[in-house]
This record gives sequence, structure tokens and C-alpha cells, in this order.
Amino acid sequence: MEKDTKQEVQEVDILDILLDEDNEDPITLYDENSKAIKFDQVAIIPMDDKLYAILKPIDEIKGVADDEAIVFAINENDNGETTLIVETDEPTAMRVFDEYYRLLDEQK
Repeated sequence: MEKDTKQEVQEVDILDILLDEDNEDPITLYDENSKAIKFDQVAIIPMDDKLYAILKPIDEIKGVADDEAIVFAINENDNGETTLIVETDEPTAMRVFDEYYRLLDEQK
């Protein structure tokens, strides 16, 4: 008699991971070539009725320095799934970083 060795994969919404204060595991995202890229979560920033995630790459990304972080807009797709999209509007990304630094200063 054969054992069923299939494991059920439980899908977890990325927003649940990002908002979990106890999560210290890297965030794994996939590029357009389905290559896994690991990130450390820096912050979640609410701004202008949207949520943004600031993530620092653990894995090397071409064109991103070791000390740089990336701003992602947190969106919901047509299926109700949370997606992270790199914020390509530079003024918006800079405002997200400015808000992050302002919040850090408030905690001091």
C-alpha cells in the first residue's frame, strides 16, 4: 500500500505576511522571469489612502546598490489577491521614504 506523500500547499496572502509583526522571515517575490528574490521588510507606510511596502533586497538585483531599498505599492488584483508592484513614480517613492523617515523621527 502506497502512502500519499502529497503535501497541501497553503497559500498565504502577502499582505498577511507584511502585516505580521512577528514575522522575521524574508519576503520572497518573483521577477518577470519567475526568479525568486528575497527581501527584508523595512516598513509598511500608509499614504494617500494606499499602502506601500519598503523592502530591502537580500539577493543581488542589477542596478540596486547593497544599501538601497525599494518602494512597492500594495494593490489588490481583479481576483482579490494582494500584489506588490514596484513604485516607478519617483516623486511618490520619495514621499514614501520621507514619510518613513518622519515616522522614525517621531519614535525617537
